[in-house]
Amino acid sequence: MAGGGGCSVPGVTHEWEFGEHADDVETTFAALSDRVVDSVLARDPVAATWLGDHRFDDRLPDRSPEGVAETIAMLDQALTAVDQLDDLALGTTSAVDLEILRARLTGERVVLAEIAPHTWDPLEANPGTAIHLLLSRDFAPLEERLASVVGRLDAVPEALEEARRSLEDMPRVHVETAIGQFEGTRAMLTSVLDEELDRAPGARAAVEPARAAALGALEAHIGWLRDRLESGLADGDPRLGEERYAAKLWATLDAGLTPDDVLHRAESDLARLEGEIARAAADYLGEAVPPPDDAGPVVRRALDAVAAEGVVTNGTVLALCEDALARTTDFVRQHELVTVPDLPVEIIEMPEIHRGVAVAYCDPPGALETRDLPTFFAVSPTPSDWDEQRVASFYREYNGRMLHNLTVHEAMPGHVLQLAHDRLFDAPTMVRRAFWSGPFVEGWAVYAEQLMADRGYDAGLGERGALSIRLQQLKMQLRMTINAILDVRVHTRGMTEDEAMRLMTVRGHQEEGEAFGKWRRALLTSTQLSTYYVGYIGVRDVVADVRAAHPGWTDRQVHDAVLAHGSPPPRHLRTLLGI
Repeated sequence: MAGGGGCSVPGVTHEWEFGEHADDVETTFAALSDRVVDSVLARDPVAATWLGDHRFDDRLPDRSPEGVAETIAMLDQALTAVDQLDDLALGTTSAVDLEILRARLTGERVVLAEIAPHTWDPLEANPGTAIHLLLSRDFAPLEERLASVVGRLDAVPEALEEARRSLEDMPRVHVETAIGQFEGTRAMLTSVLDEELDRAPGARAAVEPARAAALGALEAHIGWLRDRLESGLADGDPRLGEERYAAKLWATLDAGLTPDDVLHRAESDLARLEGEIARAAADYLGEAVPPPDDAGPVVRRALDAVAAEGVVTNGTVLALCEDALARTTDFVRQHELVTVPDLPVEIIEMPEIHRGVAVAYCDPPGALETRDLPTFFAVSPTPSDWDEQRVASFYREYNGRMLHNLTVHEAMPGHVLQLAHDRLFDAPTMVRRAFWSGPFVEGWAVYAEQLMADRGYDAGLGERGALSIRLQQLKMQLRMTINAILDVRVHTRGMTEDEAMRLMTVRGHQEEGEAFGKWRRALLTSTQLSTYYVGYIGVRDVVADVRAAHPGWTDRQVHDAVLAHGSPPPRHLRTLLGI
């Protein structure tokens, strides 16, 4: 099948020996790291496209046993080469990049060899993202991008056939979600692709036969997945278990934390946050602070009042996010919280192929992209098959005030702003350009929520508006902390759905629909829900240390310094900042 390339990819080599005259360790590391990143991207063409490396745009990843074995061998060879370097001879910046590269390679190997999601998670085989990436941004002439689409469409039948050979013990929740997302891919290959072909009719002759074959393969695969559901064969356990979860958590966080470390700290912080939101609710309602045992009803009344004042519908959600983006951007600039780079942002309706896991996401142009392209702030309206009660519950959770906090997280001064700073970072090697730290990226966005609330952001609604934003921010912080607890307890402690729902709805004050969606997300993913909490702690503590080291600095100076080094794991920021 059309796969990830490996040694056969032009311009990519696994010849990583240093040679006789490689006396300059810095130069050696720079060349080695660039070649290693090249090889990693060649084995994962979709990740390469997402990053803006378009050498492999006509390929899909090779998830056959032979392809997986080749990728693991490449990672082993790369780790051996990296380990031959003299860490102590490197300067600070290169030493950090080496540690990031080593951790990333090790993590990739852990996931591929030990977690092996391609053998049990049907979401892995969906080609939708691979094709959507080629259609959603004008990084090259449309005809050129459609030629790459043809290459990927040609690979779909064999890729799905390989997936059916490899997939065993699939969990029911993964199969149900996969069916919905595969149907989204099928819809994209008709409606969205047709719109693009109307703009480039000369490409139809090449696209049509490849599309027809891909649609047939998708139809067969969706039928196969449905058959597994109906026959009771989708009965795999979505929980990773203690050993595999601990290995993946280490790879995801790069923070040296065990599952017990994350769980104990999160549960301690949850109790503290419950007190904070009770005080904020009393302030909003103009009441006395309730005793801890009676705080729940007070918080619920305050949150219900906030939701009633900020009604949202499917018809207004995108426009409200656009208004929130304008207001948050103005606030950041007026209060000089951080430098705001000039970067175009488009708020879009989330594509169907990405729905079912999160309500919103930020999708920036790839770090390796050479053209100036917009960042997408994608928001997901409710699915068309939801009843009125479920829709109402969803928008009580994502009410007008919560949309401001969501916009802070996803856009300003959260992901959109931070990733714009990342794009301006002059990386000495490919490592920090290609490999973001999820905990840093998510941790900054959560820190941004707290920063805006601390500085009195009121969404243009005055003092009462500021109190309502603070309530939503604390509710989100409760949710983030509970996410980490769910992540660990679901995958390593056998947490039941009833236990999870009580935790979210009672202690987290979440709407039932939101809580149920998060329960499914905890089953569908592993370790990602912990990145918000662990990353927030890391970023918050680094910011505090920078303030302590430079007491005369303004908010903008502090935050610009923290964002000036790309998106490294928080533990490396102290080294890079010299604190």
